[in-house]
Amino acid sequence: MAHPLRHDRGVKVIGLLGGMSWESSIEYYRVVNERVRERLGGPHSAHCVLYSVDFAEIERMQSDGRWDEAAAVLRAAAQALVRAGAEVIVLCTNTMHKVADDLGVPLLHLADTTATAVRRAGLTRVGLLGTAFTMEQDFYTGRLAAHGLDVLVPDPDDRALVHRVIYDELVLGVTREPSRQSYREVIARLVDRGAEGVILGCTEIELLITQPDSPVPVFPTTRLHAQLAVDVALGDDLPRAG
Repeated sequence: MAHPLRHDRGVKVIGLLGGMSWESSIEYYRVVNERVRERLGGPHSAHCVLYSVDFAEIERMQSDGRWDEAAAVLRAAAQALVRAGAEVIVLCTNTMHKVADDLGVPLLHLADTTATAVRRAGLTRVGLLGTAFTMEQDFYTGRLAAHGLDVLVPDPDDRALVHRVIYDELVLGVTREPSRQSYREVIARLVDRGAEGVILGCTEIELLITQPDSPVPVFPTTRLHAQLAVDVALGDDLPRAG
């Protein structure tokens, strides 16, 4: 029996588990649709389902260390996506990949996607910007290291700055030039330590930082993840690191 929501061309339905924050989920939706138009041409758009959670609730759980509760919220949302017909599911946040293995559905893992792009670019030593959880805990850096990457994170003061800008500004849709300059300086210090590239390891960072802000290649995780979701939905094999 044919999937009730699938395109005539056999394109799989993409499930976007977002809202963390909705500012970055907009970018996922935009990039997914741009990629479909690029691949299929004309007025084509993505066949996708979006489940958007309340980030205020998730953020409190993060701050309190109630990761099991956060996982339960996202697990229910992921299962709702499956019931709605989603076949290729992406969790639209780097930080909450801490609980990716607890969601009970197969995901296109964001760290795997990013690591593959870095390796295909011929790089092995990269800086990582993200929330404090992403920069300091093993769920993300360890996953990158498993792909053979040497991951550099900013020093404690820089980590605090990067984290503060994300939660006090970017998730609220605020982009400030002083914060952009501060991020540029953090990137420069990572490059001075030997970073060959920089992973923008929080979906909101792409609202502030783009390639011209860095002297080395940047890897925008939102764009990489969203584009891969489309490619897989169109039947492409998962790319190899090379």
